[in-house]
Amino acid sequence: MPQNKKEGLFFTTIVCFSMVIIMSAYNLLLHGQFSLSNLFGGLVPGFIVAFLLDVLVVSSPAKKIAFALPVNKEKKIHLIIAVSSCMVLGMVFFMSMYGVLMQFGFTENFFNYYLGAFAKNLIMALPLQLLIVGPICRMILSVSRQSNWLQESNELND
Repeated sequence: MPQNKKEGLFFTTIVCFSMVIIMSAYNLLLHGQFSLSNLFGGLVPGFIVAFLLDVLVVSSPAKKIAFALPVNKEKKIHLIIAVSSCMVLGMVFFMSMYGVLMQFGFTENFFNYYLGAFAKNLIMALPLQLLIVGPICRMILSVSRQSNWLQESNELND
């Protein structure tokens, strides 16, 4: 888990980017619209929305909820699973809304489309985050720590 603001920003960026590209591909495949141009055409706006939602809306409440859950806080893996699960729930809640609005707009069927999107996205996003993206990004963070470039300097103008 990130230990300072630089690590937090780096970790958030790589997790967010990974989840957005994979979930975008998944949703395009589900709707029979997958192409590289569709994938990359929606990647930047999707990443920007996801990143802003993560940083400004989801992260703080998700962490508060995760730390309030009755998990063994002495075991790092329990905290990782709790925080990751709460983050996924929050992000799927908002990004499913974003996806439905982008694809269909706000129509009389919005709620039905949203519920279907939420369920399908949660089924994919939770195991993806817990089993693949989270572990890989934590490994990247760990390797990056060894290079010292993510350390925050307390000195002004070395």
